[in-house]
Amino acid sequence: MMQSEGIGKEKLLEFLSQVDKVLGKKIRINAVGGTGLTLLNAKNTTKDIDFDFSAEDKKEFNKSMKKLPPLGLKIDMFSEGLIFSQELPEDYGKHCIKIKTGFKNIELFSLNPLDVVVTKIGRLNERDIDDISVCIKKFRITKKEIEKRGKLIEYIGNKENYKINLKFVLKTFFK
Repeated sequence: MMQSEGIGKEKLLEFLSQVDKVLGKKIRINAVGGTGLTLLNAKNTTKDIDFDFSAEDKKEFNKSMKKLPPLGLKIDMFSEGLIFSQELPEDYGKHCIKIKTGFKNIELFSLNPLDVVVTKIGRLNERDIDDISVCIKKFRITKKEIEKRGKLIEYIGNKENYKINLKFVLKTFFK
């Protein structure tokens, strides 16, 4: 993916720096999916911006966004570990990786790469498969880790679909 086709780490941090300046209080942001992988230097760019917040921090973030001019960025916001159609285990926040920044009001984290994998299994499009591959290789995630964490995921919708996708990922990447 070329830099012009996506959002790189520098652009993500510039955007968050603007938000940081207008925030009324401290908040925690968990970068999700490709956004998290970009911040962890596992990918050069992300197609869109995906963040997870507590309900209270999400409100504060939205309030701050209204103070900024339109930035032309697509931002998907999730809350309390409900990412797309997967609900992460309650301990997901403890496993997040802190991203060092000079922000005054934003505490920035990335989902743990293992949690990125298990959230991508639900949808499992071509981009998700690429991101899963990157996570497995770069972060040396094992079959056993994916199996164990995947079983803790609550899937909103057809649970059988998640199980089928999980089996597919394990079979594809761990022969």
